[in-house]
Amino acid sequence: MRLGRWILACAASALVMTGAAAQAGAETSGTGKDFSFLDDIHGAKALGWVRAQNHHTTSTLEKDKRYAGFYKSTLAVLQAPDRLALPSLLGGNIWNFWQDAQHPHGIWRETTQSSYLAKNPKWETRLDVDALAAKEHMNWVFKEANCLAPDDEHCLIVLSNGGEDADTLREFNTKTGQFVPNGFQFSRSKQTAAWVDQNTVLLTRDWDGKGETLTPSGYPFVVKKIVRGGAPGQEVEVYRGEKSDMMVAPTVLTDGDGHKLVLIQRSVTFFENHYAVVEGDKLRWLPLPAKTELHGLLKGRMVLSVEEDWHPQGLPVVPAGSLVSVDPAAPDQSVEVIFTPGPSQSIDEVGVTKNTVLVSLFDNVRGRAMRFTEMQRGRPWDGDALDLPDMTSIHIVDTDHASDTAYLSVEGYLEPQQLWMVEKDTAPRKIKSAPARFKTANLKTEQFWAQSPDGTRVPYFVVHRRNMKLDGQNPTLLTAYGGFQVSYTPTYAPEIGKLWLERGGVYVVANIRGGGEFGPAWHEAGRKSGRQNVYDDFAAVGQDLVTRKITTPRHLGIRGRSNGGLLAGVQMVQHPHMWSAVIIGVPLLDMEHFETMSAGASWADEYGSMSVPEEAKFLKRISPVHHLKAEVTYPTPFIFTATSDDRVGPVHARRFAARLESMGKPFYYYEDIEGGHSGTVNAPEVAHERALEAVYLSHRLMDVH
Repeated sequence: MRLGRWILACAASALVMTGAAAQAGAETSGTGKDFSFLDDIHGAKALGWVRAQNHHTTSTLEKDKRYAGFYKSTLAVLQAPDRLALPSLLGGNIWNFWQDAQHPHGIWRETTQSSYLAKNPKWETRLDVDALAAKEHMNWVFKEANCLAPDDEHCLIVLSNGGEDADTLREFNTKTGQFVPNGFQFSRSKQTAAWVDQNTVLLTRDWDGKGETLTPSGYPFVVKKIVRGGAPGQEVEVYRGEKSDMMVAPTVLTDGDGHKLVLIQRSVTFFENHYAVVEGDKLRWLPLPAKTELHGLLKGRMVLSVEEDWHPQGLPVVPAGSLVSVDPAAPDQSVEVIFTPGPSQSIDEVGVTKNTVLVSLFDNVRGRAMRFTEMQRGRPWDGDALDLPDMTSIHIVDTDHASDTAYLSVEGYLEPQQLWMVEKDTAPRKIKSAPARFKTANLKTEQFWAQSPDGTRVPYFVVHRRNMKLDGQNPTLLTAYGGFQVSYTPTYAPEIGKLWLERGGVYVVANIRGGGEFGPAWHEAGRKSGRQNVYDDFAAVGQDLVTRKITTPRHLGIRGRSNGGLLAGVQMVQHPHMWSAVIIGVPLLDMEHFETMSAGASWADEYGSMSVPEEAKFLKRISPVHHLKAEVTYPTPFIFTATSDDRVGPVHARRFAARLESMGKPFYYYEDIEGGHSGTVNAPEVAHERALEAVYLSHRLMDVH
């Protein structure tokens, strides 16, 4: 997983805002009204405002007679007992984290591999998070288990209170199914741990609880060694990065032949990393490109991808986007290229087994998978394409370092998730398939291309009824992401199917620049001041939908969350007359102050910095909060966020809504009091929010002529 993706999904960040950001809250309205109280995230006055906005939104939208049906059908899908239980390979068995109506917090459970392949596996619950939450009076959310290879007996369970990014680590024994008495335990913090051996952990966190060992991004930069039984305060410092870094974290790579590599990863920026091998009490820094992503260890060699052209010592240039194998003793002198994507391709995920490297990739945004085997050291790797369904996304669920077993998931907009098993020298075989959650017989998926103003061709998918009339009257929902080299690809979304497609809606996903659909260059074209390309691409897709007479602005809505929420906010202010509905989720919206808000400083390498004049000029030009104008008529937006989002934070959304409020413009605002940046933490609340959205879209796009 790319570091950027890992941070967006897992890492912790600070709630504290600096004086500059807090002062900006007073400027939000532009009318002299002081909204700075909204910056006090958990303040009584701020939460009073939130509750008032939530009441207006829910009392209005829940009155719609369709709301109850939307909620019921979404909840049923989210809690369906026949969902696929995706496998995690630990200690030779299959583990799975499962949530349902009886276990809203979830259970972590285990079965054998042979049992897992049966229609009804016999699961044994190992950790009941609901029981733990009730016992400790905490709203625990299970995030992951960090286990010591190769036997995976000792794990650090990562728990979050209410879904926030800051977490608590507790040692758990998978053989006994119990937390280890007097075992490793690390209190709530922004932290990352890596097992060195059964009695030693490398840890980076907020060591003094005062933020002195946190970067401006809110991530830790000091790594210490913790020995079992050691007294507090006796930790040995292994490495101290710079305060100006984005973050520093330990990581450990292992393979099926017993090799282990203990590393320190120093992330200078969001995309630029340096790696050092921990050798006793010394560090050996590796001569690797700054933009490198680690994937695993195979036969003692590191498997990694390079996101920029690499000129290793005395060897041919390795093109950006390539997957390579290197000897950690001398990486720049031992490069073997495993795979270099073509112009229409990009690598999505990489998994390493005992003897093979699995790659999921995109070819014109259509999922593919390949398996690579080293035939002989120094010779080209042998790669074979795996026979899997087309027009889908293919993801690597898990791989086994002790064997060549791996599990892949396959899904499309109209194809429910399937689970495929891959073993060495055999064709993949489908072992499980989720049932259909909505009717697809009269639906189809097509791929079209729009042309951006600079001439770049931008692909997008359209899911619609087979008998759709090209009369411009089709209610259409357009979405995209466009950032951090994250690809936005075919996904089976039952709530979209039930609440939108079955009711005649058209669903569109745009693969705009800034993402990873066509490799590093596609991302680079949408980074920093080139970001207007991202916004132009999206508007071009919207216009292409109108040109093709699929829809018109009266029936066209857009949706985005996180970076996609910024995209939706920009589109609302740059092209207010192109859309009739705008859903803005957990967004960045104040781009003049984002660096001083929550984890915003970590994203300067993506968006640019206000400290750089040219980049500041661009950020000021696109910041949605600052470009709302009283004299302009905007579509009524639906804005949602979460109070406990300690990554982007709710202040962006609050400021945007407050500015609309000060101008007397209509909007819907919903802030979930629980849940972090990834969203709500239980199925009923997810169903509630999705049902509100469905009513909103129905009002704005379907109930019109």
